[in-house]
Amino acid sequence: MKEFASLFAAGVALGERLAATADIEGASVLVPVLPNGVPVVLGIRSVIDLPIVALPVNRSAEGVAAEPVEGLAGRTAIVVDDGVETGTVARAVAPVMRASGVTSLVLAVPVCPREASADLALRYDAIVAVSRPMVRRSLAWHFEDFDTISVDEALRLLAELPS
Repeated sequence: MKEFASLFAAGVALGERLAATADIEGASVLVPVLPNGVPVVLGIRSVIDLPIVALPVNRSAEGVAAEPVEGLAGRTAIVVDDGVETGTVARAVAPVMRASGVTSLVLAVPVCPREASADLALRYDAIVAVSRPMVRRSLAWHFEDFDTISVDEALRLLAELPS
């Protein structure tokens, strides 16, 4: 049996973990990495009602790139993705969030292998994960249903959220 039924279900479990372990207050904002961070953040949002600001990420053969996000200065940014496999996206996002002026930076993912945690702990103030396996595996290995979504679908899901 897999650890999570779906990305949304993983988000619900992650939301419960965040609510129990992280210092979340009114200055916090959920920052899902597009596109697959969105189903996870929707699960989190079913547990914790925080504002959401999406983070578009460009993936290419040259690596991962993102731009600083407006409106995060002085806030705690909780970066949400579908998990950490190698840590490439999480490593690329951290300096972008710092450049956005956040006062605290939290990485929240369903899965973060211990071998990636040490490096990421140097970049984030806290890492919250439901599962911390000893070694990395394909993220799909942890999910019954690991259907990924497009950026357009992710943006549509976010647009449908009540204000």
